Amino acid sequence: MHRRALLILGTLLLAAGLSLLFAGMTGSMSLSLADLPSALGEVMQGRASTLTATLLNLRLGRASSAFVTGGALALAGVMMQALLRNPLADPYVLGISGGAAVGALAALLFMCAAWVVDVAAFGGAVIVSALLYVLARRDLRGGVAVESGASMLLLTGVILSSGCMALVSLMLSVAPDGRLRSMIFWMIGDLSGAQVRWLPWLVLGGALLFSLRAARAINVLAMHADAATTLGIPLGALRQGLFFCSGLLTASAVTSAGSIGFVGLIVPHACRFALGPDYRLLLPATTLVGGTFLMLADTLARTVLAPQQLPVGVLTALVGVPVFLMQLHHVRRK
Repeated sequence: MHRRALLILGTLLLAAGLSLLFAGMTGSMSLSLADLPSALGEVMQGRASTLTATLLNLRLGRASSAFVTGGALALAGVMMQALLRNPLADPYVLGISGGAAVGALAALLFMCAAWVVDVAAFGGAVIVSALLYVLARRDLRGGVAVESGASMLLLTGVILSSGCMALVSLMLSVAPDGRLRSMIFWMIGDLSGAQVRWLPWLVLGGALLFSLRAARAINVLAMHADAATTLGIPLGALRQGLFFCSGLLTASAVTSAGSIGFVGLIVPHACRFALGPDYRLLLPATTLVGGTFLMLADTLARTVLAPQQLPVGVLTALVGVPVFLMQLHHVRRK
């Protein structure tokens, strides 16, 4: 099992690296393999004096933002499905993305600076997360049965999400035409304005470290939920940890790139179908696959109609719908 896991993760890591190079070479102006070593050397030295190095630096920065966003969404999806014990759960199911959307669209409506939009989106997500925790803290602390607690948490999140979407619809209906396009692009999910930041990487690394340390307990929660406490699992602490990590991952991803759908839903299912249900392998594998998937989708979004760029959320939905239907078909056949 250990050797198999290392082989799988090594293969996925190699695929992620090759996808990063492919994203850097591909665009409205392609870069050749012959120019790649010198341009890559300039980028690594922190200087981009030539056009090739400048293009590569810009593309690699956007691709790295796509990777950390996709990895965060996929990891949040796995953790949310484990927390709610619901295979249809995704990072947006608890309304955290709705809170981010309210904050971001309010900032866009009042023509605030880009950094204010990011702060408003993150603040909206944090406020909804805190409100959700206050309303469902008894369920998260293990005060009720696992199935009942998950159902109540899910129901509370759906209600909060509906309220946030009502506010979003109100802002879209009163927004001037000049601001409506940017607001809709943010809602769909777009990486064209994403900037390289360290905070999303720190959030992803911290959440992944927590999930790997708790992977054995998550396995017990998934297979023997009602008996988890008698088996020595601190159920309340595990629930709260999964909730906070998935919420923080979702807030970080939505702040960086808007509401990109289907990554947190189809990637965990695909990895579980291909690799099995063991969370010790599933958690890091899903993170790598989610990051690679969104990186390739964003490369396609900015090249398929170049120089015009498509919102990456459109492509993830177009790919996600048939892939998810195929997965459901395979599950029903089994």
